[in-house]
Amino acid sequence: MNIALIGYGKMGKEIEQIAISRGHAIVMKVDISNAGSYSIDELKKVDVAIEFSTPDAVIKNIYNCFDANVPIVVGTTGWLNQLNDVKKNCIDKKQTLIYSSNFSIGVNLFFKLNEYLAKLMNTHPDYHISMEEIHHIHKLDSPSGTAISLANQIIENNIQKLKWINSLSENKNELEIISKRIDEVPGTHSVTYSSAVDEISITHNAHNRKGFALGAVIAAEWVKDKKGVFGMNDLLNNLH
Repeated sequence: MNIALIGYGKMGKEIEQIAISRGHAIVMKVDISNAGSYSIDELKKVDVAIEFSTPDAVIKNIYNCFDANVPIVVGTTGWLNQLNDVKKNCIDKKQTLIYSSNFSIGVNLFFKLNEYLAKLMNTHPDYHISMEEIHHIHKLDSPSGTAISLANQIIENNIQKLKWINSLSENKNELEIISKRIDEVPGTHSVTYSSAVDEISITHNAHNRKGFALGAVIAAEWVKDKKGVFGMNDLLNNLH
């Protein structure tokens, strides 16, 4: 495939290495130097775009790909309040979008474990549920998109929690997400159930960015010839 990398920071460079190792070509790179000047005609020369930019740039990048009739893989977080509008635009224009707060295969297995545990703990109200996420100091959004996805799973599957909050809370219906920004940490997410007698905790700890990058390239390979709006569950359920 000919790939456009929209966002060429540390994640973009990691994606580039993995894409090339899998036989693909990076024919277009968008970074701070040309973010406002690349053209629709340039985009039309690629088979798929992989977008890891910033929350304030992502929507424009998505719509540019729709206008160029190019499938787009979006890993940027911090724009979920506009997701429904983007999905509608994608469907109306018969375009292609695959979005995930985290493309790591391991994280998506962690999502399934989190969902199961949240359901299991419904019959054990003595346990207090809380979350913590740790990322590098360059991360712009807080809490992370992955943390929000985990929190929403808990809210959907556990009767104790009705909403999440990005701070400590004494309201038993609020799910606490504590966000920390430390050095160059790639990403750590923990969900904890604590009671007076014991504690249950599940954690995903990324050692580096390779898992996220590999998942994004696999998503690009999978979605290239499809139309519609997809997520990681669609990909995982159809990988052979």
